[in-house]
Parts: sequence; structure tokens; C-alpha cells
Amino acid sequence: MGSKYQRSVRGCLPPWALILQGALIVLFIFFASSDPSSSENQKSLLGTYQVLQDVMVMAALGLGFLTSSLRRHSWSSVAFNLFLLAFGVQWAFLMDGFLSQSFNWTVPIKLYRVHLAAMSAMSVLISMGAVLGKANLVQLAVMALVEVTAFGAFRMLTRSVFQKDDHATMMHIHVFAAYFGLTVAWFLSRPLPTSAQEKDQVATSPSLFAMLGTLFLWIFWPSFNSALLNIPNERNRAILNTYFALAVSAVTATSVSAWIHPHGKLSMMRIHNAVLAGGVAVGPSCHLIPYPSLAMVLGLVAGLVSISGAKCLPVCLHSVLRIHDTSGIHYTFGLPGLLGGITYVVLMAFEISWANSAGVGYQVLIDTGALSLAMAVGLVSGLLTGLVLNLKIWRGPHVAKFFDDQTVWEFPHLAVGF
Repeated sequence: MGSKYQRSVRGCLPPWALILQGALIVLFIFFASSDPSSSENQKSLLGTYQVLQDVMVMAALGLGFLTSSLRRHSWSSVAFNLFLLAFGVQWAFLMDGFLSQSFNWTVPIKLYRVHLAAMSAMSVLISMGAVLGKANLVQLAVMALVEVTAFGAFRMLTRSVFQKDDHATMMHIHVFAAYFGLTVAWFLSRPLPTSAQEKDQVATSPSLFAMLGTLFLWIFWPSFNSALLNIPNERNRAILNTYFALAVSAVTATSVSAWIHPHGKLSMMRIHNAVLAGGVAVGPSCHLIPYPSLAMVLGLVAGLVSISGAKCLPVCLHSVLRIHDTSGIHYTFGLPGLLGGITYVVLMAFEISWANSAGVGYQVLIDTGALSLAMAVGLVSGLLTGLVLNLKIWRGPHVAKFFDDQTVWEFPHLAVGF
């Protein structure tokens, strides 16, 4: 008896994936070159590589396992995450060079550029959480291509128009990626049949692996927030403030999860959503906060915002806006990211006023404009991506096959004919 699932993805995935990879190799041949004049010494190279390792652990293990809590979709969550990371880093490296003001038909290969590319590629991994289980790997690859390009363009505009450094532009990644992913999910979301609703549920073992991903992110988040800060005092302050904000958001998430449950029980999904909120919210201003107590307050507020959003907003998103956010990226990254952006605007205004300098209003306008641009570019590029991904050429999964590894993975113990 034949299986109800499609027999293979041979006719769709290999051609598109190999064509894209071949195109990237050609671009590297013509535009990427080693930089013999690099001034990076051995000590700075080791420091950059250590931070790059931390970022890769966050991207490959943290975000990979974070989204693996669904009952029948854990294999795809982890493996698709690795595929998009590998593809996204290559394209982000080239885009960062192409959009650089110093681009002169060659992109110098430096470890720092690879580091920036890895952080930029994490935008795709965050957005994937909103559409996971509703898109095949080819659609996700196309989404990665568009999103990395849009995020690179946003960072270029923010640097040139708003005169922001790499840290300030990168810390808007949470807002950009969350609302990009939600917009794409709006196009891919469909009314779920009963069979798909049953698969859109968490299970004990996958939730444990998702918690493992949360722990990886929790441990290495200070490296992400401090990676692009060059002044030692600012980097030290960023690390400490991020640790304290994460600690408070973890305590807040656990306690409030039991508080809002009618029987006083903990919710693993809500803890996943809110434990990391402090690290997300403190990111833009981690180097500006003078006292750890302020970072702790921000972590408390971020945890409350995240877990409250996870409790109250799904009904609005699902019923009113018809957006199915598979992994809750809106509450994990979007809302805390907005809180962090607003906090950065306020702290920058206070810093200028304390220095008795003119231009407080101008600074507020600049910082608000950068945050608004991140959301606007995310929404517009997500809108265009959603329209493209709805085309039939990508052979998107049928709604009855949402959230199911069996659609694309080989399970040797199943009947022949799968």
C-alpha cells in the first residue's frame, strides 16, 4: 500500500539547492579574495575566533534545538536550521562586502567579516521559527536569500543615513527577523485540519531538547551582545549587564509561568518564550547601562512582557490576523526586541542631556528612525517574500502534511513505499 506522503523531494530540492550553491561558488571566485594587508594580529584573531565559536554554538545548537519542541517535526527543525545557517553565512558574507562603502569589486576575506555574516544569518534562523512546519526546505532557502539581502540593506542604510556602528545595527536583528517571519507566516498560514492540529503540539522529549537549545542560547548570549563592541570597558559592561538581565528574566519566566496557570503548574513553552527575553531586551543598550540593577529591572520587565504576550496574544494572532507563529518568535524576540529598542532611545536621550549637550530631540529622532526602519524593512521584505513563496513552483507542503518530518525524511522502520 502506497504512502499518503510525497515520495521524494528529488525533483525540487537538489536542483534549486545546487544551483544556488554553484552561484555562490562562482561569486566567491570572482569577488572574494584573501587580504594580505590585514592588520589583525594573532591575539585579535584568537579573540575573534572565540567569539565566532560562541555565535556558531548559539546559531547551530541554540536556535536549532529551540524550535524542536513539536511532536513530529524535530528532525526538520534541527537539520533545516543547519542548512540555512550554512547557506546564509555564505550569502551574508558577500552581501556585507557588496554593500560596504569600501567595496572595490573584491570582498576581502577576514575573520571579522565571517563573524558579521554569521550574526546576520541568524536573522533567517529566528524568522524560520514562525513558518516552521509550513514551508519546505526550498522555500526556506529562497526566504534566506531574500531576508539576508534585506537585512544587509537595512544595516547599510542605518550606517549611512543614521550613522550607527555595527553593534547598533546588528542589535535590531530581533525586531527585523521577528516581523519578517510573522509577515511570511501570514501568507503561509492556513486553517489546520484536525490531523495537523494534533501534530502542532509539543511532546515531552522534543520539549526537553528545546530546553537544551534555550540553555545554549542563555549561556552564550553575553558573547552575542558584546561581540561587536571594541572598547574594553563597554564590552565588559555589556557582558555583565546581559548576564544579570538573563538571570532575572529566567527567574521571572519560571515564577510567572506557575502564577498564571489555573492549577499553578509550570509551562515549558512559556519558559522557552520568556527565559531569553532579558538578553534580547538589553542588547541595544547593554554597553550604556551604568548599573547592573538597571539591567535587572529591564530583564524583569522583558520577562513579564514576553510571558504575558505568550499568554494573551496568540488568540489575536491566530483568530483575528490569521497568523500561525509556530515557535512563538513574536514573544521570544519581537516584543523584547521592541522593548530593548525603546530602552536604547531613552538611554541615549538621557546620556546626551546629562552631558549638557544640545540635540536631544535630534538623537531621539535618529534612534527612533533606526528602530522604525528595522520593523518597516522587515514587514515590507516579508510581504514580498510571502508573495513569492506562495508560488506553486516551490511545491510547498499541503496543509494536511504540515508539522510532519515524515513528509521529507526517511524512516527505515516504516513500511516500504514511503
